[in-house]
Amino acid sequence: MASKPKFSEAGTLEQYRIALDNVASQSRIAAIMAELGYDAAKIGEGRAILNETRQAYELNQTEDDERTAAYADFSSKKEQLEDIFSMHRKKAKVIFRKDPVTAEELAVSGAKPRTYMRWLEAVKKFYGIASADTVIQSKLASLRISVDDLNVAMAMITDVEAARSNYLREKGESQDATKIKDAAFAKIDDWMSEFYAVARIGLEDNPQLLEALGKVVR
Repeated sequence: MASKPKFSEAGTLEQYRIALDNVASQSRIAAIMAELGYDAAKIGEGRAILNETRQAYELNQTEDDERTAAYADFSSKKEQLEDIFSMHRKKAKVIFRKDPVTAEELAVSGAKPRTYMRWLEAVKKFYGIASADTVIQSKLASLRISVDDLNVAMAMITDVEAARSNYLREKGESQDATKIKDAAFAKIDDWMSEFYAVARIGLEDNPQLLEALGKVVR
């Protein structure tokens, strides 16, 4: 089942809540519906399904918020590392412009990788090799790339990878919560569809009472 538009879900839950509250609180409607099988026990069944749907909806909202926050964190950390690597890469290309072997070793030859995984591998290769080679470090220092700069970047790589792992976990949890929520809505929609069908029959002679159940009567 496709996910309901976000703007309609809260409204749907509220409409169902009002319908079940009013069918119980308005004695005239309650009596008619009870004769058709929708007594207090049956309405209680609907309330239980509605409560389950509300809980699934709220959990999905929470998981969506956590996914959004996790992506923002990952995106921010990645952008910071991209900026630093871009500058270091430009400097390294100048420093090793006559040393294609080292340039290739540092993954600064050619165009900058576009996909995330290729980019990350290039970043890890650059800083991993530079951090372990004092000769390369001395040459990088000529354009103000210090060992501390390299160490900071290495730490940022770890942060980016951890942030991406967290984002992917939150994304999975959000998707799972969406499936649970959609299934819950399908269940309450089915229950309420039958409820309204019975209400239309029972209140056929008093259609205005349907408005108490959230159905507009023209």
